Amino acid sequence: MTSRVLLVSPAMSASLRQARFDDGGSIDESGAVRARSAAGALPSAARALTSPGVRCRETAAALGLDALPVAELAGLDVGRWRGRTLEEVGAAEPEAVGRWLTDPASAPHGGESVRDLCARVAGWLADAQKLEGRTVAVAEPEVVRAAVVDALGLPDAVFWRLDVPPLTVTALGGRAGRWNLRLGCPLAPSEAD
Repeated sequence: MTSRVLLVSPAMSASLRQARFDDGGSIDESGAVRARSAAGALPSAARALTSPGVRCRETAAALGLDALPVAELAGLDVGRWRGRTLEEVGAAEPEAVGRWLTDPASAPHGGESVRDLCARVAGWLADAQKLEGRTVAVAEPEVVRAAVVDALGLPDAVFWRLDVPPLTVTALGGRAGRWNLRLGCPLAPSEAD
């Protein structure tokens, strides 16, 4: 049995534009317009899922997906840094940010470590691989990164070296515990394969 998982990153939001840790804000109007214009571009799927975060749920709705929120697809819990910009946190806690960016097991913000996020997403991906048919999931960029780290068996230190632009599709296809990866496909009406 071949499993297919399409991970769609959310549309642009003020938090993404400002390099702000997700504050639960909505996608912005330009992001909503882009997502609505891409509605119908995704292939049919046996199931549509979304991160429980606002911007992912709004992106899924704009894409015309009746997506079920799944806790395992939640973004990285950054604890007390939530809603602050990386620049603000870096100025106030430079050593903590340095540790966080270089040590995947570190969680100086009091939330979840990158290693814990990668483990959570790996568990979800293992379950998804057992399902027949295609899964489309609108998920935070860090969830997409964690899925790529797991799918390719990469060390979790690689996590920060992966960029996930808004409204792109990362496709995983595989069987028997092995994934193949197709990265960064723009989500646009002409890109629906």
